[in-house]
Amino acid sequence: MAQEQKEAMIIVSKEGMIESFNQAAEQLFGYHMNEVKDKRISLLFPDINSHILFQKTSLFCESVARLQDQTYYSMKISCEVVELLNHPFCVLTIKNNVHMQAMEDELDASLSELVDFKFALDESSIVAITDQKGIITYVNDTFCKVSKYNREELIGKSHKVINSGYHPKSFFSELWRTIGSGKVWKGEIKNQAKDGAYYWVDTTIVPFLTRQGKPYQYLAIRNEVTSRKRAEEELKETLSELYDLKLALDESSIVAITDQKGIITYVNDTFCNVSKYNREELIGNSHKIINSGYHPKSFFGELWRTIGAGKVWKGEIKNQAKDGTYYWVDTTIVPFLNIQGKPYQYLAIRNEVTARKRAEEELQRMMRKLIGLQEEERKNISRELHDGIGQNLYSLLIMINRLRTKTDPLLVDQMETEISNIIEEIRQISWQLRPSILDDLGLVPAIRSFINKFSEHYGLKTCFTYELQRRLHSEVETSIYRIVQEAITNARKYANTQEIFLSIIEKEDYLEVVITDHGVGFDTQTKQNGVGLFSMEERARSINAQFKINSIRNKGTMITVKVPFLKNDQGIS
Repeated sequence: MAQEQKEAMIIVSKEGMIESFNQAAEQLFGYHMNEVKDKRISLLFPDINSHILFQKTSLFCESVARLQDQTYYSMKISCEVVELLNHPFCVLTIKNNVHMQAMEDELDASLSELVDFKFALDESSIVAITDQKGIITYVNDTFCKVSKYNREELIGKSHKVINSGYHPKSFFSELWRTIGSGKVWKGEIKNQAKDGAYYWVDTTIVPFLTRQGKPYQYLAIRNEVTSRKRAEEELKETLSELYDLKLALDESSIVAITDQKGIITYVNDTFCNVSKYNREELIGNSHKIINSGYHPKSFFGELWRTIGAGKVWKGEIKNQAKDGTYYWVDTTIVPFLNIQGKPYQYLAIRNEVTARKRAEEELQRMMRKLIGLQEEERKNISRELHDGIGQNLYSLLIMINRLRTKTDPLLVDQMETEISNIIEEIRQISWQLRPSILDDLGLVPAIRSFINKFSEHYGLKTCFTYELQRRLHSEVETSIYRIVQEAITNARKYANTQEIFLSIIEKEDYLEVVITDHGVGFDTQTKQNGVGLFSMEERARSINAQFKINSIRNKGTMITVKVPFLKNDQGIS
């Protein structure tokens, strides 16, 4: 019977338990591996125990073997004691002369494989073995390197030596309940090295069981994951901050997200509350759904050019809610860029400013009314000076001429000169208060007349270009005229320049007025409180115009006014 079998190999632990049972042994003894695993070696060799096997490192003997069918055979056995993972094992080889070399080759291969496995494990992982009480009996070099403890400081201690205090007692209680019941435990543990530094390990603890199924030692295999855990913690903190920010933003602002084409993909509750649309009506639509029609196409064209270039846009927009009411929002639109720097979506954050805009509109209405009354008063005074006092002075001049023959001619000449000067002065005051040409012929002729007289009087050249073929609303013409008048007057007084450039150009949906000089310039921050600038700004605001002033010291000043056209007539508002 024995001669018909190939050489069998059995690996036995120091406790005398069968750890491995090859196929040849299965064929020889009639047992399957699962039937003998963790059983005592005396099941197969009644006369052999662990004391006999481990008393020498190498032993060759003959013993009676008991097969599964309860038959007995005498077999020659070679016993070799080897150490794996700091633990001794005995390799039993049942020999016969025919297959001895093959058996030895198989044993060498198995041992070589075990050595390679241990080497790979030591190189790649943190390895430790403890007894059933958790006392460390083996650590590899990687364990010492990561923990900063040397081997002598670890052997004989428990893992409390590297306890970071991060995990609660319940964490380790659950760990011990798992491995104490013979089950494998997996998890992540935060440890503390000897130098105080913390590190994380992804841990697998495998219990080694006795014949009775009780753990007698534990193998812990760990991989350091400190970098990943640190990244996870930072990500968690960032996500928490972002969540808090989103919560604060949702509570305080109107928030929407659109794709690169402007299609709405997200709106918060505040957006729905203010716009009176529910979320389903907004998602998938563009913001045209709340377009009030107040802003010209160029307004949104400029908006899209800005955000399409990856820049943040800020401004105020008048929208229309579902119920037809209008509301104003102070808006910031932030583009989100892909790796190529192109926007793939836009985040719009808005705050409702309807009450403030209404107050501003009321202030503008009052300002327009005040300016209108002021201009009307100027017109009346100008007419009175021209038609009343002026005519009376002319009559007086005629009467003086009649006295020429009766009175001293020199005195009459002196009186005539003084009255003529008074008439001219009154005419100038009348013209400055309200030039009648502005009412009769419009903005461009009035400005041309002003420039000509201004140049004659002060010798300051003004280059005037224009593209305007229609009359504007009276209050608009008056405001633009006064802004130009004030700007040119200021340039003469403060710019120290010999030439001024003025352009009035009609665009698609607004009128652009630009006054430029190449004088000394000024600091716009310190000059904001000047009466002249304030007057120009208020004039512009009264007709809903954009007023912008740029000035650089020793290079000059540029004033730009953009007045939007009304949609329903030929004028401007």
